Amino acid sequence: MIKGLDFKIIIHLQHMFKAQINTKSTIKLSPGSDQGTWLVDGDEVHVDRINVNDYAMHVLINNKSYRVNVLEADRATKTFVFKINNQKVEITLKDKYDELLHQLGMDATASAKQNDLKAPMPGLVVDVFVDKGQGIKKGDALLVLEAMKMENILKSDADGIVKKVEVSKGSKVEKNEVLVHFE
Repeated sequence: MIKGLDFKIIIHLQHMFKAQINTKSTIKLSPGSDQGTWLVDGDEVHVDRINVNDYAMHVLINNKSYRVNVLEADRATKTFVFKINNQKVEITLKDKYDELLHQLGMDATASAKQNDLKAPMPGLVVDVFVDKGQGIKKGDALLVLEAMKMENILKSDADGIVKKVEVSKGSKVEKNEVLVHFE
């Protein structure tokens, strides 16, 4: 049975979720048969809560009391940071759709991996800032593309290593042409 303090957030959830706690352990959560009950890895747990304010609550899990403060909440990534009885806990939730996208390689972590930089529009390469084998960080400037008399700095969407640069200064490129390959 998982520690009770690992599911204050799921009180509002209505479907089965996987909750990753502090990037270490993962548990399955789903509403139980009665209001106030939850299934945690198949075991039924009784949960009661009292909201203190918008960012704090008292939670009773199987008759054990916890004071829970919400420190951070990123609903887009379903990541929450709580202070539970003075212990910081990070929880990331995944529902069945997140799991399916992950299995298909279409989740946020997969899309963060950039394989190629393609020209967003036709234009002229004005400058190239990277070379083969160079390590890059998210947000690094890779090259400058002039299009419609405007210079556009194309930046990296993720950390990585440059595998091959397909263009050089003065190259004319078409829309969707591969400019840089990444490992």
